[in-house]
Amino acid sequence: MTLQPDDLPSDLASALTALRAEREARMQAEAVTASVQAKLSDTEALIAHLQLVIEKLKREKYGQRSERTARLIEQMELQLEDLVTTASEDELAAAAAAAKAHSVRALTRKRPVRKPWPENIERERIVIDAPAVCSCCGGARLSKLGEDVTETLEEIPRRFKVIETVREKFTCRDCGKVSQAPAPFHATPRGFIGPQLLATILFDKFGMHAPLNRQSTRFKAEGIDLPLSTLADQVGHGSFAVMPLFQLIESHVFAAERLHGDDTTIRILAKGKCTTGRIWTYVRDDRPFAGPAPPAAVYYASSDRRGERPQKHLAAFAGILQCDCYSGFEPLFDPQQKERPISPAFCYAHARRGFFELADIEKKARDGKKGKPISPIALEAVRRLDALFEIERAINGCGADERRVVRQEKSKPLLDDMHAWLFHERETLSRSAEVLKPINYMLRRWDDFARFLDDGRICLTNNAAERALRGIALGRRNWTFAGSQRGADRAAVMLTLITTARLNDVDPKAWLADVLARIADLPSSRLHELLPWEWERLRRTDTIVDQQAA
Repeated sequence: MTLQPDDLPSDLASALTALRAEREARMQAEAVTASVQAKLSDTEALIAHLQLVIEKLKREKYGQRSERTARLIEQMELQLEDLVTTASEDELAAAAAAAKAHSVRALTRKRPVRKPWPENIERERIVIDAPAVCSCCGGARLSKLGEDVTETLEEIPRRFKVIETVREKFTCRDCGKVSQAPAPFHATPRGFIGPQLLATILFDKFGMHAPLNRQSTRFKAEGIDLPLSTLADQVGHGSFAVMPLFQLIESHVFAAERLHGDDTTIRILAKGKCTTGRIWTYVRDDRPFAGPAPPAAVYYASSDRRGERPQKHLAAFAGILQCDCYSGFEPLFDPQQKERPISPAFCYAHARRGFFELADIEKKARDGKKGKPISPIALEAVRRLDALFEIERAINGCGADERRVVRQEKSKPLLDDMHAWLFHERETLSRSAEVLKPINYMLRRWDDFARFLDDGRICLTNNAAERALRGIALGRRNWTFAGSQRGADRAAVMLTLITTARLNDVDPKAWLADVLARIADLPSSRLHELLPWEWERLRRTDTIVDQQAA
């Protein structure tokens, strides 16, 4: 209880008692405040976690809700990381304050249930010496009742080992000829790096975008001297070894009825300076319309963006191409220039972006008075396009026929109405109106935009190709540029393998290690067994057989 100034004690003993009471009250108040702050931090972290879970579930069930969804989830994950860290700090502060004030109970945060460790994880058992006498009476007649086990996850620095393969020589006493077992197989000619280590180097370079010079520095810090030239030599041998798999994936991709195509920039070193090259990707993904074919992606590199590049890539393809309105694709759609023309299906995400930039309310709020006014026509166009996307989310993963029926029933009236509305609005606009550009972008290609209504295989967006390029856009900041055109081609080969493995939910590094260990011994007729989807299927079958045998 706090004393008023007039109630201060006059004698020393009473003053000491009052001071102790004041201190106890202050420590109790601090403990309560710390406990409340810890609860608040824990609640904020819980809310952020639930919001992140909701967004991930929406994306998993309905597909990408908008162009910003992926970045939004990343931002939410970073926010959750910060909030959980803050909540843990506040929990410790509340526990320290509660220890001083014995009347306040310490807060213990509820944490998610930990998943069990993998069965094949290495385990070390440490047994603490049991007491020799009873801690209560000092008796020595102790009998074991049981044990409590505390599990702690610990890291062992990456370990390297040298495998010594001994080949004994024998000489024949009859003919004098020397006999010896053949030399062991190496993943690379004259190589001294095992398939697991080579897979790690390849995956870190092309999958995690860690340049070889940084890998060499890391190896040296771990006590292994692998110079840049050595690593580069091994990468060259490794990428050459997997070239047959690249060709199989390439054939699988272009055998599709429908492809997603897109490209992104990369810098390529040429004649002492960097030029702006391109990485092209073509993705086969039939999962949106319940197709049985496994997904795959193929990449190519070029030193420029001339139209002859995609025309060469797609020379033998005659299906549906989902893409943006790049003029280099147009000869592929012309029956007079291509014997088997491709049917274009343009991306509504690209079309929506033109309207959205003129109707971005959040950007307008950030810019304040300096920003451009919101375009009512663009805002209405975004609303109409979002209605089409809402229908698509509901039928994602359904069969092609079912998707076509739903589109004819629900999407076609909306699209026809939007077509008439765009024509009407265009007539009322001046030639200088900014919203005229995205309107013409759609109206000039309306038949190709509307093709999805009559074909359930077509998606509304080209997001599959854009997702395949996202890693390159993020990773090129690390490696800055490709050292040459050959280097860019090599990156395209390895990206084809790694992305295809990821599309099939296969661990790329484990798969590459097994491929490098086996590919030289497999006849060409069985190379298909190493394709990611076949490799995963055969591995599951072997696991089931082993379990049944056990």
